[in-house]
Amino acid sequence: MSDVSPSALGMGARAASQQCASAVVMIRPAAFDYNPETAATNKMQQLPETERHVAALGGGLDVEPSAPTDTGAYRSAAARALDEFDGFVNALRSEGVSVCAFADPADPPKPDAVFPNNWVSFHPDGTVVLYPMQAESRRWERNPDVIEAVERDLGYKVRRVVDLTHREAEGRFLEGTGSLVLDHVERLAYACLSPRTDGEVVEEWCRETGYEPVIFSALDRSGAPFYHTNVMLCIGARAVVVGAEAIVEKDRGRVLERLRGSGREVIEIGQAEIAKFAGNMLELASWDEALGDYRVLVMSDAARQALSREAFARLSATTDEVLTVPVPTIERLGGGSVRCMMAEVFVQ
Repeated sequence: MSDVSPSALGMGARAASQQCASAVVMIRPAAFDYNPETAATNKMQQLPETERHVAALGGGLDVEPSAPTDTGAYRSAAARALDEFDGFVNALRSEGVSVCAFADPADPPKPDAVFPNNWVSFHPDGTVVLYPMQAESRRWERNPDVIEAVERDLGYKVRRVVDLTHREAEGRFLEGTGSLVLDHVERLAYACLSPRTDGEVVEEWCRETGYEPVIFSALDRSGAPFYHTNVMLCIGARAVVVGAEAIVEKDRGRVLERLRGSGREVIEIGQAEIAKFAGNMLELASWDEALGDYRVLVMSDAARQALSREAFARLSATTDEVLTVPVPTIERLGGGSVRCMMAEVFVQ
């Protein structure tokens, strides 16, 4: 892995017109579980009473809904998360998306390792960015072996590394493409301010990469900032999904103007849809011998069910294929959905 001094021109010297990556890296979790440290800022994490009771006993187990009360009904959250992960990887590969599935080392235990897009991003010019993470328990996720696997398995060429992790010592954080939703065509970086998304670090990231920051505030139904921008905003090749009503009034018009200015269709969703991860989607590129180049919009089953018939029809019309996958355990305990599970790799 190379470690070239950052240039202020960065990716701006070779503007990327490709919005959708054709490859992703995903981390097969070894110790997935509810993380109380991250739950302090992630209001989308849920711990049902059955899980809280068993976790208090040190078992880390929970009961499947409506399951019979015998020992065969008990499955660990980690085991169910593995099933969801493996099904997701297989579904992506069946759509022609290249997936580097890296097995998370068991030691030390990392309950949120399944969300790699928070600590690393891979850009079209060979730039890799490493990000400052708020939760100390998540900083163990940064693993150079993952980057080497991406180079080996996906043919990605690392040309420089931008390391922002020193910002952790200052109490300033920026959690990858959770904190940043990127319009690669217009070179805009959208960021919703939160304890995990610091405006000063957003601006530093933009100086390093040649993007323009679009910084705003957005609040959930309780009035708390969304922990990550990508739970309420998704930008694809031809459409944008945005929780417009969640953006504070002073910022809403400015953000919507920039989104509409891209020429994409803007599809607005509300707080109820956001709570079901309907903003946490990602569009990817693929290729088929019969179809040629095409795009796949990936969302969870929960997100699909939350979207209105009209919104889903509009969204479906802007892409070639919609892929829905079930990840209920990961959504409920981890507070993140399918977009959080994929770190895009823009293979040169």
